[in-house]
Amino acid sequence: MADTLTLVSWGGAYQKSQIAAYSEPYQAMHPDLKIVWDESSAEAVAKLRAMNEAGNITWDLVDVVAADAIRLCDEGLAMEFDADELLLPATDGTPASEDFGDLLVSDCFIPQIVYSTTFGYRTDMVGDTPPTNICDVFDLEKYPGKRSLEKRPINNMEWALLCDGVAKADVYDVLETEEGQARALAKLDTIKDEVVWWSAGADTPQLLADGEVVMGSTYNGRLFSVIEEQKQPVAMLWDAQVFDLDGWIIPAGLPAEHQARVEDFVKFATDTQRLADQAKYISYGPARNSSAPLVGKHADLGIDMAPHMPTDPANATNTFLYNYTWWADYRDDLDAKFQAWLAQ
Repeated sequence: MADTLTLVSWGGAYQKSQIAAYSEPYQAMHPDLKIVWDESSAEAVAKLRAMNEAGNITWDLVDVVAADAIRLCDEGLAMEFDADELLLPATDGTPASEDFGDLLVSDCFIPQIVYSTTFGYRTDMVGDTPPTNICDVFDLEKYPGKRSLEKRPINNMEWALLCDGVAKADVYDVLETEEGQARALAKLDTIKDEVVWWSAGADTPQLLADGEVVMGSTYNGRLFSVIEEQKQPVAMLWDAQVFDLDGWIIPAGLPAEHQARVEDFVKFATDTQRLADQAKYISYGPARNSSAPLVGKHADLGIDMAPHMPTDPANATNTFLYNYTWWADYRDDLDAKFQAWLAQ
């Protein structure tokens, strides 16, 4: 087996949770192994395409969202696998394919977490009536000040259409049309001058902590960190939080010794206990059914983590289900259109 592993993730609080739950205990079992972390997941598709063209794959395991996993799988850049061969069964013997269930959305995708993209807001900058509705993000009169939004079309286009009167069930049908795309961008135009665009998950928490924005989108676990760990005057706006999946892909065509090490690590890092352990450090729901009952208290704060999960009933009264297969089909085209709109 290889004595070095290069793992690619997102940096920040999320990567720290992976290090604590997965790589540190694995390294303790394999003291001669060197684990290198790369924080390039946001650019994983482009970089893997380039590596493939150059015939030089330098990554061993890459953390990506489900839609990117589907794209990489379709392009032959991610390794296909049989879940029950690659992944361990649950502690009660339930096969991995059943334990992960519907979250195995691609033959190349190894699910880790259910997370959501949602909004945080400064409690000291919203007056006496804090925002409760996703469309408050678009209300500059009621809530003046800067917003932060991710520098990509995903989620922003959906929220824009919801707040332009499109029914939740019709969002992707509308977004499939030129008119629908123009409608979403027109709605975003109404706040464009007040938006700080972010690329890294840590950006919005920092902008909120610094008081540079009044509200902003990011991953719910990053907001948990700024609220509960940093004790900043920030609160969650769970309305229309967008559920998504995150997990690993193994790049196709790895040398045999690297693939063997990766598969051994993945077996360990995605077992029932390890996925539950990650939830001790960040408020993302584990992807295995068998892990959920093992989610307990935060490792350092000692608080019960269940109420901070995006899947908690109190937080999930109005969720939006991200359509990763739709985005796998339309992402490249809409990325180009969105970047052109940003440049206007």
